[in-house]
Amino acid sequence: MKDKITALYCRLSQDDMLQGESNSITNQKDILLKYAKANNFPNPQFYVDDGFSGTNFNRPDFMRMIADMENGRVGIIITKDLSRLGRDYLMTGQYIEMTFPDYDVRYIAINDNVDTFKSENEMMAFKNIFNDWFARDTSKKIKAVFKAKGMSGKPLTTATVYGYKKSADDKNKWEIDEEAAEVVKRIFKLCIEGYGPSQIARILSDDGVLIPTAYAKEKGLPYTRTFKYPTRWCSDSVVRILEKPEYIGHTVNFRTRQKSHKNKKKIINPREEWVIFENTHEAIISQHDFELVQEIRKNRIRPQKSKEINPFSNMVFCADCGNRLHLCRSKSLTSEQEHLKCGTYAIDKNECTAHYIRTCVLSELILKEMNKLLCTVHANEDEFIRLAMEKSAENHLSELKKAKKVLSQSEKRIAELDKLFKRIYEDNISGKLSDERFDMLSSDYDNEQKQLTQAVVELEVFISDREQKSADISQFMDIVKKYEHISELTPEIMHELIEKIVVYAPDKSSGHRKQRVDIYFRFNLSTASAVLDRRDYDKKKKAA
Repeated sequence: MKDKITALYCRLSQDDMLQGESNSITNQKDILLKYAKANNFPNPQFYVDDGFSGTNFNRPDFMRMIADMENGRVGIIITKDLSRLGRDYLMTGQYIEMTFPDYDVRYIAINDNVDTFKSENEMMAFKNIFNDWFARDTSKKIKAVFKAKGMSGKPLTTATVYGYKKSADDKNKWEIDEEAAEVVKRIFKLCIEGYGPSQIARILSDDGVLIPTAYAKEKGLPYTRTFKYPTRWCSDSVVRILEKPEYIGHTVNFRTRQKSHKNKKKIINPREEWVIFENTHEAIISQHDFELVQEIRKNRIRPQKSKEINPFSNMVFCADCGNRLHLCRSKSLTSEQEHLKCGTYAIDKNECTAHYIRTCVLSELILKEMNKLLCTVHANEDEFIRLAMEKSAENHLSELKKAKKVLSQSEKRIAELDKLFKRIYEDNISGKLSDERFDMLSSDYDNEQKQLTQAVVELEVFISDREQKSADISQFMDIVKKYEHISELTPEIMHELIEKIVVYAPDKSSGHRKQRVDIYFRFNLSTASAVLDRRDYDKKKKAA
């Protein structure tokens, strides 16, 4: 026994610090060392965990002490009191009553008069429960303070989002970190240009841009993750940046929660439980660009193998089935030709038709309609704004009218189902309706009501969005003024000016191939419809 260690274990958490000097590491060390010397315990050695909760037993020095014990090096373990060992009464009791005795280790808690070498430890279990209760109560109080702070609009994160830094005057205020903000802007710009998260990550990695964690370390900022390669970006990091409302100036609180006061594992809350405070700090990304990126991300599909970004990606739809048209390439001996084809038709030729259209023909049409719009805007700006506002209001009114009608019908049917369920329940109780029949009807009504309830929620969100969001004419004008004449289509131009393109099946009834294409410009400002006549295209091709 004389050659074994007397482990003097000290622990201090942030909650313990609030109680004053009595629980400080220095005070614990003094008490433990005096007690060891007074009782002639051999080879005293300190194990110290400073800043660790008693509900978590994965503490560095505690685990080191347990490893030494398992290797037969520890004979006695001493703590100032039971709460220093831990505040989880189940785990604390297991160590004291099972684990320590298995290794013939004597445990002493000085202030609680616990000594496993003696038999007078009847109150120990109750003290452990009180310590556990204290941790639970403290956790509730911290959560209350945390919630009050979060509901006040102050950011709850200890570190700022990449691209921002804390104000020197007020730690609850965020300021733009220009160096990191340029990277954020670049990521959004690349996304608008048509690059996917994996491609963006590869570009940043190739350019040697520091990942957010490595950047925080270089600047002496707090960070939680470890990394091996400081410039190796991953697609998940890019996606997280593209989806953060903080970049348009909003504070987002209650994104995550801890499972319990004992289990510190973070759980991501549903988006509807987030609390968002708008315009709390300066934006890095404009509202328009952020919404554009969210729309692009929502409609994303697996990228083509070609490194060249297709300007029509995720933007061209079938008029009949509503599915996207996919880019295809056909090779001949002399050339390679690109065309778009309905995705449904590609899977099952009986479900739709090809809606085949060459990309060169579609590009020519889009350029023509875009430049026609630019010409109209530049020639008579005031008249265009007036007409655009009228059209936008008309479109919004029509959409709202339809949505409100469906909402009213859904709510009426939900109320009817409540009455029907009550009626069949009464019939079942009175014996008019068998249990089997009741089970079948109630299941059908319940499923229908769930679907309608979900539809009502979606319709309410849609109506709220449409009522609040009117066409931002000035924003559209700013975009249009960037271009005098467009000679080449790029993903950026397409996403900035066009919401979607709808392609109809070709009509060959006249003996010539004709095909209708609808172009929906952004902000509901204008819609262009054109009929492509194969004869016109053939004439231009011959002339060229």
